[in-house]
Amino acid sequence: MDFLFPLLILALLVPMFLGIRRQKKEAAKVTVLQDSLSVGDRILTTAGLHGTVVALGDDTIDLEIAPGVVTTWSRLVVREQIVDAPLQGDGAIDHESIDDESISTEAPATDIVREDRENGGDTTPRLNKD
Repeated sequence: MDFLFPLLILALLVPMFLGIRRQKKEAAKVTVLQDSLSVGDRILTTAGLHGTVVALGDDTIDLEIAPGVVTTWSRLVVREQIVDAPLQGDGAIDHESIDDESISTEAPATDIVREDRENGGDTTPRLNKD
């Protein structure tokens, strides 16, 4: 019975210690990212804004969010750097590979059909798959 209280304290302190440790690691990653930014990098802010770095200050960063639109932000809002993945192949689309027979000229399968009120059916729109 005497060792139950220290075990309870230990069970509460270990998860707290692990959580603090994880937060410190994440903060270190963010600091390294913010220090490694350079002009021309594409970034994502904590608000979800995508932008391109135009200028860097000690505590601020200028982002181009649209052609000719430059806004100034705190460096602390940088969440991650966006790295564009290279395209596979040459990026060209082969239009000759589309088979003419695969293109259907029939009516779409989602035509809305309403039953006639005179026949006693309800007027709720229904999807017809014909």
